[in-house]
Amino acid sequence: MTNESSLRAKAEQSITKKYRKKIWAPFIRAIKQYELIQEGDRIAVCISGGKDSMLLAVLMKMLKKYTEVPFELKFIVMDPGYNEPNRKKIESNAKLLEIPIDIFETDIFEITDKTEKYPCYLCAKMRRGHLYKRAKQLGCNKIALGHHFSDVIETTVMAMFYGSQLQGMIPKLHSLNYDGMELIRPLYCVHEDDIIAWARYNDLEFINCACRVTEKDSDIDSKRRETKELIRSLKKTNPNIEKSIFNSIHSVNIETFPAFKKGGNLHSFLESYE
Repeated sequence: MTNESSLRAKAEQSITKKYRKKIWAPFIRAIKQYELIQEGDRIAVCISGGKDSMLLAVLMKMLKKYTEVPFELKFIVMDPGYNEPNRKKIESNAKLLEIPIDIFETDIFEITDKTEKYPCYLCAKMRRGHLYKRAKQLGCNKIALGHHFSDVIETTVMAMFYGSQLQGMIPKLHSLNYDGMELIRPLYCVHEDDIIAWARYNDLEFINCACRVTEKDSDIDSKRRETKELIRSLKKTNPNIEKSIFNSIHSVNIETFPAFKKGGNLHSFLESYE
């Protein structure tokens, strides 16, 4: 067995052995609980090159191997304008983990680099559009993204603290612009700390944020960092704080809210008060 084969085997085996309860079990639970994959699906696994999407690719490849539900996979990498070291790192990790990636280029970084107002929002929107378009070209009906449990928690807290709204992140949603396309989040129940632990255990190094905007302005993602630090601080006195936040968005009591949105329309409790 070559060194690469040995490293790949270790990385995959550790998922079903050492990290079975922390990664494999919650991954399978999310797929079953939220009905993320159906027979005949053709899923485009979207890889950014970071730890989350690379683990997702490995998990989806393993699931296809073990499951009795037939579905197809495509592994797509959208290059928004990576520098050469990041591009090579993605390619080498894909080769190491035996992920057959399909890379396509875009000019997203070039466009957002010239945008002063809401560059992160524009980047995310453009990325999503390019991924849907490429997936559809490949005959896929779903794209899978690497958002995990910690992303769900942080998004919920950030929406309330900085966006003045109670808003969660659901496990799957239909595309509004690409008919028949759906987005799924198989890592929905997997904690970020466990993803980091898996990567370290297997001596795997992935690219971090490759965004040109954050390279120039480190404060651009400060709110996300502040939220991470806040949750980490709260865990010291309440170890179950993340679980509580996660469970809260699964048991929202609309009757206790003075107002809520549904279908883009704002509703008041007064509508049904009498």
